[in-house]
Amino acid sequence: MEFYIPTETGEFLAFCAAAMAALIGLVMLFAPRLTFRAAGIGVAEGRRGGLAEARSTMGGMHLGLGLAAIMLAQTWVYLAVGAAFALAAFGRMLSMMSDNGVTLFNWAALAVQLALAILPLAYVFGLI
Repeated sequence: MEFYIPTETGEFLAFCAAAMAALIGLVMLFAPRLTFRAAGIGVAEGRRGGLAEARSTMGGMHLGLGLAAIMLAQTWVYLAVGAAFALAAFGRMLSMMSDNGVTLFNWAALAVQLALAILPLAYVFGLI
């Protein structure tokens, strides 16, 4: 089986969004403390549950979804990547409005999440 890198612009952008999701997941999976520090989140001493949550839910899910999209290169999987990031962006916007979470980090993370949502969705819906 050959590794497939798309040549069509729209699919390549969706592929790049999936690769970025996998990279984010890889960092979260193997460096959760670094990820938490960058986000300004602390882990309580003696409590390892937060690290497990970062590795599994935040790391494993991003990595699995991104790798599935890269390996399968199917429209429906790109749709799943776009929908996941769109809902993550919605959750971040909701938190920024409801939880007084308007910070520079949240604005930057929102921009990344919106980009990672728009690229695959634009390809799936034939906009690029």
